[in-house]
Amino acid sequence: MIDLTINQEQLQRTVQRARERNIIIPTFAEQKNPDLIPDKIKEKLKDVGLWDFNPLNLFRVTWKNEPKEKGGLFDGVNYIELPSELTGVEARILCLVGKWFPTGAHKVGATFGCLVPRLVTGQFDPTSQKAAWPSTGNYCRGGAYNANLLGCESIAILPEGMSKERFEWLKTVAGEVIATAGTESNVKEIFDKCWELRRTRDDVVIFNQFDELGNHLWHYEVTARAIEEVCRGLMGPKDRLAGFASATGSGGTIGAGDYLKEVFPGCRIAASEALQCPTLLMNGFGDHRIEGIGDKHVPWVHNVRNTDLIVATDDNDCMRLIRLFNEPAGKEYLLRQGVAEELVGKLGLMGISSIGNMVTAIKMAKFYEMTGRDIIFTIATDSMELYGSRLQELTEQYGPYREIDAAADYQRHILGLKTDFMLEAGYWERKRIHNLKYFTWIEQQAKDLDELNRQWYDYPDYWDEIHGQTEEIDRLIRDFNEMTGLLKKL
Repeated sequence: MIDLTINQEQLQRTVQRARERNIIIPTFAEQKNPDLIPDKIKEKLKDVGLWDFNPLNLFRVTWKNEPKEKGGLFDGVNYIELPSELTGVEARILCLVGKWFPTGAHKVGATFGCLVPRLVTGQFDPTSQKAAWPSTGNYCRGGAYNANLLGCESIAILPEGMSKERFEWLKTVAGEVIATAGTESNVKEIFDKCWELRRTRDDVVIFNQFDELGNHLWHYEVTARAIEEVCRGLMGPKDRLAGFASATGSGGTIGAGDYLKEVFPGCRIAASEALQCPTLLMNGFGDHRIEGIGDKHVPWVHNVRNTDLIVATDDNDCMRLIRLFNEPAGKEYLLRQGVAEELVGKLGLMGISSIGNMVTAIKMAKFYEMTGRDIIFTIATDSMELYGSRLQELTEQYGPYREIDAAADYQRHILGLKTDFMLEAGYWERKRIHNLKYFTWIEQQAKDLDELNRQWYDYPDYWDEIHGQTEEIDRLIRDFNEMTGLLKKL
């Protein structure tokens, strides 16, 4: 379970820091349903930009922000539907859109779920400690951003080979930026740097998304409820949520599937990874170009017993499709294939890993022979706004993008997708994948073996206990805001 033990001395210092910096913390309930946010806060948000370093933007850690760069309030869930004219399958594929979170990515939610419980219990002291955010993608961006809003110093840790947009932005936000060796697949190097910081500095607290249960809980509570709301609004009497597709990544986003299975029992969960690094599929390793999805280990917070399907996604599909979706010749070609102009204008809402999730959903629909009554939900974690340099690199490598390239990419990398490199996970396959946690988390990261066994043998109780902590965390948040007195002064 998430440790909610109170450290009263540090809590008082944290309350004072919040009081000095006008920090009011939203509850999970308010992030799920912004209608609960006080009207006075909404009024103040009308003058605040989506990416501004303003504590009020903590209330924009939700899937329901108006899609506006400044002054937006709250509306319905941000999502797009990818029709059969684009995907080539009958099943309806829907995609939550992460661009309209502060920082342009949904990871601000995961980092909120990790940091806030430590602050409102006094377990993290912003007056003397720094929050370290190890990541291969947007998590360290979200962590640095939320830390700034919550009055904390931060350290971003990520591989040196990640996109230059990430590093340029982080340098303006995080107190320290540490580049480790390698690229997307080099997660262990990040973990090694964390151990070095633990040994050499007493002012650093590691918020490792791969083992922070608050990451899983935030998606279970907030992301899953957003998906449920969209589905219930769209479903006809014979429709069904048949699947949820998500890259394994840190194990957080895929945790939304736990809730979806509870409310839609027929929903299957597909976990995807890069074909070039097929750890879940075949205990494999390697390097790939789908930024931000983690590799070569099974996250501690991944509830493997709920995973039905393993999908290995070729990173070449993703890299070809970002050109099809964003180059002028690609957009023109899609229009001629009958894809609606409005949707073509929105395809830039999907970044590289988002397109990987779309590919996973298409392969899932083909594998299970889904029909028009079936809905698959997936996640656009971020947008192409964060990957402009990758498009430039592809142009330099392959030359200008032409109509013939668009035709080939559409036929091969969408319509031509097959059900290869997929595995339907039965009991023993799931246990094989779960057992891989041992080598990372017990041998390398000093986790408790009894807890590892509890995750498997005390299923679903282990996970249910975590899910049951939401109300207690919200109560602690309300108590914290009461102690600062800031809500009363609005």
